[in-house]
Amino acid sequence: MNIITHKKGGIQALLQGNQAIARGALEGGVVFCAAYPGNPSSEILETFAEAAKDLPIYVEWSINEKVALEAATAASFAGCRAIVSMKQNGVNVASDFLTNLSLSGTRGGLVLVSCDDPGGISSTNEEDARLFASLADIPLLEPSTPLEALEMTKWAFKLSEEIQNIVLLRSVSRLSHTRSNVRLGPLPEFKAEPHIDTSTQFHTFPVVPKHIIRHEKLDKAKKLFEISSFNHYRGPATPELLIISCGCAWSYAEEAIDILDLSEKVGILKLATTWPMPDGLIKTHLKKCSKILFFEDVDPFLENQVKAFAADIMTELGTKKFFGKASGHTPSSGEQSPKIILRVLRELFSIESCIESCIESNDNANENKSSAENIVPTREFGFCPGCPHRSSYYAIKTALAWDGRDGFVSGDIGCYTMGIWPTGFNQVKSVHAMGSGSGLACGYGKLQQFGFQQPVVTVCGDSTFFHSGIPALINAKFNQADILLVILDNDATAMTGFQPHPGTGVTAMGTKTDPVDIEALCRSLDISVSVADPYEMNQAAKTIYGLIKKKGPRVLILRRTCALVQGKEGGFPYQMQVNQELCIGEDCGCNRYCTRIFRCPGLVWDEANGKAGIDEVICVGCGVCIEVCPEKAIERKSEYN
Repeated sequence: MNIITHKKGGIQALLQGNQAIARGALEGGVVFCAAYPGNPSSEILETFAEAAKDLPIYVEWSINEKVALEAATAASFAGCRAIVSMKQNGVNVASDFLTNLSLSGTRGGLVLVSCDDPGGISSTNEEDARLFASLADIPLLEPSTPLEALEMTKWAFKLSEEIQNIVLLRSVSRLSHTRSNVRLGPLPEFKAEPHIDTSTQFHTFPVVPKHIIRHEKLDKAKKLFEISSFNHYRGPATPELLIISCGCAWSYAEEAIDILDLSEKVGILKLATTWPMPDGLIKTHLKKCSKILFFEDVDPFLENQVKAFAADIMTELGTKKFFGKASGHTPSSGEQSPKIILRVLRELFSIESCIESCIESNDNANENKSSAENIVPTREFGFCPGCPHRSSYYAIKTALAWDGRDGFVSGDIGCYTMGIWPTGFNQVKSVHAMGSGSGLACGYGKLQQFGFQQPVVTVCGDSTFFHSGIPALINAKFNQADILLVILDNDATAMTGFQPHPGTGVTAMGTKTDPVDIEALCRSLDISVSVADPYEMNQAAKTIYGLIKKKGPRVLILRRTCALVQGKEGGFPYQMQVNQELCIGEDCGCNRYCTRIFRCPGLVWDEANGKAGIDEVICVGCGVCIEVCPEKAIERKSEYN
């Protein structure tokens, strides 16, 4: 039985934070779910997709976050409850529509979930998406536990319908991917009756009155936040220090107070409704204490708001001393952690004995770490065995070396981002947002008139091409930029968990559909298109070299299914071996080129024998490495198929 679709509720379930968000939405009667995959948010829609097998809901992976929000909004306009989920970078993509939508308002409950990534664990930044709540004048909710994630998501739909506007719910990596027990509530009947009332219009005109109405909606939410049970205080009536916290940081603060036995000295105000601030609640607690510590992930969102509010009512509050990011007590970047809050509290309360024990503990940990490093082999960022991206970058590297004009790769975000490291031969020189590699290439491609002569290869994955690569390619066509776009088509949105996209021929709900042909799409723009197999590295390099010499917008599709997908579906054809008689180790002049430069995990160096070898556990049998060895010592031992 799928616990997510359990209808009666009343039972305990161990759920990941993202699963809890999905379950809360289902308990709230959501019927339309859209998203674009991105860690740490991907599991939300995947949970909905699985639930769609049992429940009458619609689920889609949209082409990008803006379209996902637009599609979900259409359901809201028709009176249905809808949800859209994405990571913090995706809110940037959706923000143009979001800041207009909050003016027009909504009808059916509409919730936008942003899963932020403090520390940039799986992102190119650690942006704080909470700022979009204040920018767009929409309510912001921040759960701290999977149980709260479920309950707050469920409540968010009611809040949205009460104020007739979208609600932003913010998770972070630790919450999205942690697990804990939650109690399930019952599921509704999902009786959606979509209908557009043509007497009602959803638009932004006239803008100024609509902006005023948007503020009125926010004021209504503020009154509800003042009495919300999701906000609460724990501690003495007159604490020596008041901690104001939210999200996962609150959990760490609570734990630190208990560890240091400060419950009679420190109070903690947990805020879950963080925009607009419940001023009355905050004012009540600010009056209790003269010292306030802010503890939150990423930006000083609460800190800045509370300080500004305190300045407005200074005559009532008196002098306050604030600690947080501005004072340097908590870091201005990266994730908060139990270690950080323990350090801050020890410093503020001069708890020396704990410092000594923690230092001792850290010393032991460092000793253990050092011992482990002597046993465990070094691991680095690298492509999987058989990954076509390694072959693609090798072919690009070879072609640029043949050209000899100091060419480079303008990169993008995806598995192939690892081209900035040795696994991709350090070919990628820039990585920013999705589609930015191609956009940058449009700029490079117009610099020849100023004497720019370096060839530029821009890489883009198939999913990213659909998401945001197409506009840049059209721009190159329109402005006749000298751009060589290499689409690394591995038939998957691999980095985020192999979700389908318009080119895979299947939807999020498993429905077969006609795949969008990338080659035909590019040719429809009257752009030259070539196709090559990255496993045929030498031939691919020759193709790239020839395309480098040409001018104008042109496309090369390096097509080969992701190694992990290929391994599941049909496997690889070969069993490999190194001919020990032909391998002459470091004496061949290549200085162990196969293991030192090509670096496939399936190739290993036997120091005792001074020879290369095959790790048969790791090697998948793609056969690509045959082209690497100058002595032809790497051979196909047999064919599996």
